[in-house]
Amino acid sequence: MDAIDLNCDMGESFGAWKMGSDKEMLAIVTSANVACGFHGGDPLVMFETLAGAKEKGVGVGAHPGFLDLWGFGRRAFQGEKPEDIMKMVVYQLGALAGVARAQGVPLRHVKPHGSLQNLAAVDRAVARAVGGAIAAFDPSLIYVVQAGTELEKAALEQGLPLAREIYADRGYDEDGTLLSRRLPGALLHDPEEACERVLAMVREGAVITVSGKRIPVGIETVCVHGDNPAAVRLAERVRERLEGAGIALRPMTPAPAFS
Repeated sequence: MDAIDLNCDMGESFGAWKMGSDKEMLAIVTSANVACGFHGGDPLVMFETLAGAKEKGVGVGAHPGFLDLWGFGRRAFQGEKPEDIMKMVVYQLGALAGVARAQGVPLRHVKPHGSLQNLAAVDRAVARAVGGAIAAFDPSLIYVVQAGTELEKAALEQGLPLAREIYADRGYDEDGTLLSRRLPGALLHDPEEACERVLAMVREGAVITVSGKRIPVGIETVCVHGDNPAAVRLAERVRERLEGAGIALRPMTPAPAFS
């Protein structure tokens, strides 16, 4: 692999509540997943985040989630109808697209957040609901999917451009999905450990589980979360190690073949 994208979830502050180090992260990453007001973010934060991304030449995408400011979109949701999830995602895409249009910033991708993403990774109907929202709103947008999960299968079925994602700072369960944050090993705090694993996954084209098992996948983008104190240093080291290995960093592009 000669090039890859480095993305980060951001724009998740709202009102007086501050989350993440967006300004610093925008100087490191190549793509930004911007909250759309449901799990985090507000109109002022959206404008500020997109302005910063435009200034740094960072690609911009939407980061829709469940309507859950109280739980930051990470509480377990059950019983939502797929058709209602599709409508909630369309609503959020419309909100961010309006802000983006006002600033002359093109939207490039869509990445579901938190519990919505975790649910879609194992539930094809939910994954298709998110994909259906993208198809209805703008089918040229890249569907960012957890590599090897129901998200990827849904995007392929729906004929959407996709980018398969791995995480620098999250542990993987034996089925290739993200390890629950309640379990040991779910979060990687040591930048060097995380960098070694990222390089191994990118070079081998595989997700590495907590047991060390390799699950072959395609990889177009690497995510570093921005909502922890070590995020900036971790992102810096991941970028340094990737570039040091001869892998260029560039804004997200879809997988070469997605149908």
